[in-house]
Amino acid sequence: MKKVGQNSLRAWFLAARPKTLPAALLPVAMASALAFSHGRFVLRAALCCVLFATFMQIAANYINDLYDFLKGTDREDRLGPERACAQGWISPRAMRRGIFVALLLAGLFGMALLSMASSPLLLLGMGLLCVVFAFLYTTLLSYCGMGDVLVWVFFGIVPVAGTYYVQAGQLNAEVGWMAAACGLVTDTLLVLNNYRDRDTDRLSGKRTLIVTLGEPFGRCFYLLQGLAGYACVAVLAFYGHGWTAVLPLIYVAAHYFAWRRMVSIFEGRGLNAILGLTSRNMLVFGFLVTLSLLL
Repeated sequence: MKKVGQNSLRAWFLAARPKTLPAALLPVAMASALAFSHGRFVLRAALCCVLFATFMQIAANYINDLYDFLKGTDREDRLGPERACAQGWISPRAMRRGIFVALLLAGLFGMALLSMASSPLLLLGMGLLCVVFAFLYTTLLSYCGMGDVLVWVFFGIVPVAGTYYVQAGQLNAEVGWMAAACGLVTDTLLVLNNYRDRDTDRLSGKRTLIVTLGEPFGRCFYLLQGLAGYACVAVLAFYGHGWTAVLPLIYVAAHYFAWRRMVSIFEGRGLNAILGLTSRNMLVFGFLVTLSLLL
């Protein structure tokens, strides 16, 4: 890899873990498409949701990078381009400033959203929970098997409901199915990460579900979450969105082939390639569902 200067723009870009950013964009795009299908789409609100979600994801990644470095869980066999502090690309002091700036930018776009919401206090509460759990997830809850639940909530329920609500001013059952689909598909990224790191997580005391329940569980968990995500979004066909049961089948095929490769690689840095595939598949899923709702 090309040499990375300390605290350089390239270092910050790598520390932001761009492969994980689709996790922030997926629920916003899908919820906005659902709002559009109901004649409730508001472009300014959708853009603010995109920027809030993106900077919150970057802040969470910076927090994770710094905490892993300070805690000493960045072992040599798991170092990757996303481990900026451990690689010496960003100093801990600079990373703290980066976390502050990312949260500040997220907060600014969050404040803009408050002016558009029919119930700003509800939206404010959701935003504050995002900030609080960005810290709690990486410093505490991910170490006791709660990571997947938080992904379902904060990459499914909260962003989908928040994005739709700020545009439509109400919620409905379709939003619930969409939120479930987003949470499940997005969590495949975390499951793969935990599957890759299961041995080092066990040594460092990080009790993810895969560490607790074993490799066969992790293998099945990854596959089933993607399939369940498709099933949830296909339910929208019963609400008049027939294409949601058809076009996302392409994602099912891509997810299955990524799973086959994951199982064949089994362990080690080779699984980093599947991380990229999973991120791509999430984008494919979001695009296909969005297109289905626009047809």
